[in-house]
Amino acid sequence: MAENRTSEFAEGVPCWVDVQLPDVEAGKRFYGGLFGWTFEDAGAGAAWALLDGVGVARLARKQDGRLPTVWTVYFATPDARDLARRIVAAGGQIVSDPAPVRDLGTAALAADPQGAVFGIWQAAAHQGFGVRHAPGTFAWAQLYTSDTEAANAFYGHLFAAALFGAGATPDFGRAPVTDVFAAGMPAQFVVHFRTGDVAAAVGAVRELGGRVQAPPFETSYGKVAVVTDNQGASFALLQR
Repeated sequence: MAENRTSEFAEGVPCWVDVQLPDVEAGKRFYGGLFGWTFEDAGAGAAWALLDGVGVARLARKQDGRLPTVWTVYFATPDARDLARRIVAAGGQIVSDPAPVRDLGTAALAADPQGAVFGIWQAAAHQGFGVRHAPGTFAWAQLYTSDTEAANAFYGHLFAAALFGAGATPDFGRAPVTDVFAAGMPAQFVVHFRTGDVAAAVGAVRELGGRVQAPPFETSYGKVAVVTDNQGASFALLQR
């Protein structure tokens, strides 16, 4: 994979995203058209997504059609097994136990007490994003949840330094699920990618076969539109 330009991530910082798709080739056409990404083979039918030669995401082929078509955000940790224990102690669940991913690092999937699924990543050869916060790259992760106070307590306990420490500039917010989704929808993370013009990017999503879930609206962290790709994976476009 191409070199990384971003240094090691502190615990609790969003460090990587991937998407599980029925058709990776269709995903490459969609995201290549939308963000200008290029791709390298990642093995097992997956692809590294690159922008200007550095890694920004991974597109993976769903191994089971019953699994959701979804973007997942991964939070950095120096010790995945220790963080998994702390997640359970704080009332969350481990969806998949920490396991090595070749020589790249150790990954696990977890769920918070409201059921929102997120990843944890203990880096080895792969630190995470090669670039972020630039147009076409990860810029923010928003948790839409039925209980923002509980979410603040859960993640604030796990990732206190990253969220609330001196000098912290978190890329992670929490909001009521009904801000975007219908009442009763499950809690979920929405990965945000930066764009210079959210209205134009929404138009491109439509042209590429995606759809709009929430047209552009103002937030405390920028102008956002929530969309889905041409296979149904939700994500957001962020202009700031």
